Amino acid sequence: MTSRTTALALAGAVAAAISFSNTASAQSSTDKEKCYGIAMAGKNDCAATGNNSCAGTSKVDHDKGAWKYVAKGSCMSMEVTLKDGMKRKGSLEPIKG
Repeated sequence: MTSRTTALALAGAVAAAISFSNTASAQSSTDKEKCYGIAMAGKNDCAATGNNSCAGTSKVDHDKGAWKYVAKGSCMSMEVTLKDGMKRKGSLEPIKG
């Protein structure tokens, strides 16, 4: 095998791996949904509206704008206990107020 053939084979293998990786993540995201208001501090999966920039940066437990991926259909049945002892269910949209 020449170095050019080796390079082409390697490039093809990398392209196939990337394609497989993208397909797998697309499938897994269809089985999940964003659930707002349930993430513990530092455990959010991505940015909270106006409060932090990305995953793992939420500063407070159960931030109303921070979300976490959960199994599809389970968010609104999840319940958290807030610091004041009140209970709140997860939401499919950022929690207002």
